[in-house]
Order: sequence, then C-alpha cells, then structure tokens
Amino acid sequence: MSAPSQIQQRGTTAPAVAPPATPRMTGRQKLVLTLLLGAQFMIAVDFSILNVALPVVGEGLGFSLPNLQWIATSFALAAAGFTLLFGRIADLVGRKRLFVGGMVVLGLSSALGGLATSPEVLLTARVLQGLATAAVTPAGLALLTTAFKEGPLRERALGLNGALMSAGFTAGAILGGLLTDLLSWRWAFFVNVPVAALVVALAPSVITDSRPAGRPRLDIPGAATVTGGLLLLVYGLTQAGATGWTAPTTLIALLAGAALLVAFWFVEKRSAAPLVPVRILKRRSVIWGNATGLIAFVTETSLVFLLTLYLQEVLGYSPLATGLAFGVLGIGTVIGGTLGGRAVGRFGNRTTIVTGGVVQAVATLSLVALGVSGTWIWLLLAATFIGGIGNMLMIVGFMVTATSGLPDDEQGLATGLATMTQQVGITMGIPIMSAIATARMSGLADGDPRTVLSGVSLAILVNSALVLAGALLAGAFLTPRREAR
Repeated sequence: MSAPSQIQQRGTTAPAVAPPATPRMTGRQKLVLTLLLGAQFMIAVDFSILNVALPVVGEGLGFSLPNLQWIATSFALAAAGFTLLFGRIADLVGRKRLFVGGMVVLGLSSALGGLATSPEVLLTARVLQGLATAAVTPAGLALLTTAFKEGPLRERALGLNGALMSAGFTAGAILGGLLTDLLSWRWAFFVNVPVAALVVALAPSVITDSRPAGRPRLDIPGAATVTGGLLLLVYGLTQAGATGWTAPTTLIALLAGAALLVAFWFVEKRSAAPLVPVRILKRRSVIWGNATGLIAFVTETSLVFLLTLYLQEVLGYSPLATGLAFGVLGIGTVIGGTLGGRAVGRFGNRTTIVTGGVVQAVATLSLVALGVSGTWIWLLLAATFIGGIGNMLMIVGFMVTATSGLPDDEQGLATGLATMTQQVGITMGIPIMSAIATARMSGLADGDPRTVLSGVSLAILVNSALVLAGALLAGAFLTPRREAR
C-alpha cells in the first residue's frame, strides 16, 4: 500500500483550504447603522409626507393656489442647492458635528412648521428643513461609508440605506394621508421632533468621527458658483412644471444656472483648495455612477407622480387610498435594497445597474397598457412592485460606484455629490414628466379621464425609454468594480 493511501486510512489527510469567511458586522457597527439609517429614513419621509396634504395645508394657512407649490419648492431649493457645499464642509469640520447639528435644526424647524400660523412662517420652516437635510444626508452617508470598509459590509450597508430611503418616500405618502385624515396636517411636522431628539441624544456616544488634521481653506468662489447654479437650476425646473418650459422666468433661471455651473468648472481648475477637485470630476465612476443615479431618481419619483394622476383623476382614488396603493412599491424597493448589496458583491456594480435598469424599464413599459377600468389596478401593483426592485438595484449600484475608490477624507465630498444627484433627480423628474403629459393632453377634451390617461401613458413611455438609456450608458461606460480593483 502506498504512503498516501496509508495516510488517508489513518484519517490524517491534509485539510482543504477553507473559503474566506464572510465578514460580519460588530455590535457597535450594527448600532451605528441603525442610528444612521433611522435618520436617513426620517429625511426620506420628509420629502413626501406633505405631498398628499398640500391642499389641506393651503386652506389652513391661506396659501393661494399658485403659491401652493412653494411649500414643496422651498424645501427642494435648499436641500438640492446646498448639499454639495455641506458635503465638503463635513470633510473640513467633522461629519459627526455637522450631522448632529443638522438633526438639531431639523427637529426645531419641524416644530416651527407644526406651529406655523402664516404662510411666511411655514415657508421659513421648510427652508430650514431643506438646509438641515442638505447637511444631514451627505454627513450621514459619509459616516456610513467610513464606518464600513470598502467591500461586502459597505455594500450591504448602502443597500439597506437605499432600501430604507426609498421605503421612506412611500411611507411618507401613506403617513401623510393617515395623519392628515385622522389628526391634522401639523402632525406631518411634529412626528419628526421625537425622532430627531432621539438621534441627537444617542449620536455623540454611538458615532465616532475622524477630524481633519489641518484646517484647509474653504473654496468660497467654488461654493458660490455651484450653490448659485444649483439653486437657479432647481428653481427653473420647478417653474417649468408650474408655468411651462418656454416661460421667461424658467428660461432665464435655467440658462443662468447652467452658466454658473460651467463657471464652477473653471473656478475649480484654478483653485488652490477646490471645493471639488477636477480630478474627481473626471473619474469614470463619479461621472457615470452619478449619471445613472440621476436617471434612477428622475424616473422613479416622476413615475409616482404620473401614477398619482392616474389613480386620482382616472380611477377616482382618494389621497389616502393612493398612498396605500404605493405601499406595494415600497415593499419592492425594500426587497431591491436588501438584494442590491449582495448583487454588487457577487456580480459587480455594472451588471447590477444594467440588470436593475432593464427590469425597471420593462416593468414601467407594461404600464402603458393601463385603462380606465378599476381592474387595471392589479397591473399597476405588479408593475410597481417589480419596477421598485429594479430601481433599487440601480440606486444601490450607483451609491457603491460613486463612493468607491476614494479615501476616507474625501467621502464627504463623494457622498455630497451622490446626494446632490439624488435630490436634483427628485426635483427634475416631476416637471419633465408633467410637461410631457400636459403637452399630450392639450387640445383634448378637458375633464375626460381618457384625456388624462393619454397624457400619462405618453409620459410613462418616455420614462421607460429614459431608464433603458441609463442602463445602456452604464453598460457602455462604467468600469466593472472588480476590474477597477
């Protein structure tokens, strides 16, 4: 008998090499994750909680119908316009300090909004909420990405973050309807106060933060041009939805915003301490990651708007019933978010984004078949569920791509760019799709549900094509994360 056979009989064969163990979160990491995700969920709820209550708020405080949009626009302007600036400030003064300070402002401004007795006070509260959101969101994401090293744990954390943020948008619509019907629209503000207080109480002892070694100068010219450009761009987009794309105020705002953003590029090229180093803006992962993220947010948030028109104007649903119908979309996004991190780890970022985009595009395209009968609700529920999964795969892939390959001291910048993309996308989607739907409905019979359905169907078709274009762009230009490593 040979020696190897004798060794095998004695049970002393050489042990096989064990596969690498899947990393696990520590107890502290789980606590940090829970706290940060809770804050981000609250922020997401704030984006949509007032949408179904706007007419009631307007009646209660005396807003005229044309000015009602400013309840949402004032928040969006501050949240989108200042995100990139606050993301960089988080890198300079400390993420935890900005995160906690932003949560304090968010809690106080929410209390002010709930107690408002005039339009001026309410709009002030909404601007402060937007500024707090612009500070908390990138600071919280930077704390999240630095708490987990690049790899499976970060991908899982970003997947959960994306799932809860998307679920927050849906929960906000449902919660806004419930609170308005059962209590008062003021509780859409008051509900934030205890959550903010809890986060502020726990964050100092739970979250650790690395402070910058030095005190770099803040790029004031860069901050002024990018913030002014974003403010004008978002203002122009919101005005487009209210007054049309060819209105003088819309065109002037959009052109001036674009000019300031071009000026920002040249300012950054010449700055000794740029707000956003040009080398980062040239990274393929940053450019195309944020491009696909922008498309993901533009299409999904605007689809919710289009389907709200369909449910209320064609099928006759109440605001509360409309919010509950979107609960299925929320379930889909939670599933997509939990699967997203695993999908990126197993298949890579590019494959995850492309797959998610194709799934979302096909699900959205099926909604073109919607009709005026109430039985079509089943198609809507199934399509939004599947499309929600696809959309979250895109978003998780975008977040991982846009924040990978950068050192910890630039994570606030990376998450600031990603958050800016998210908030500009949320703001852009509704005016664009509203303009398409309105153009289709002009000239058709007013008050006829089929007229509304015709406009909604065309906008849904464009929405689906836009998602597919985003997926194809990702497939063509993104470098797979595994190859990049």
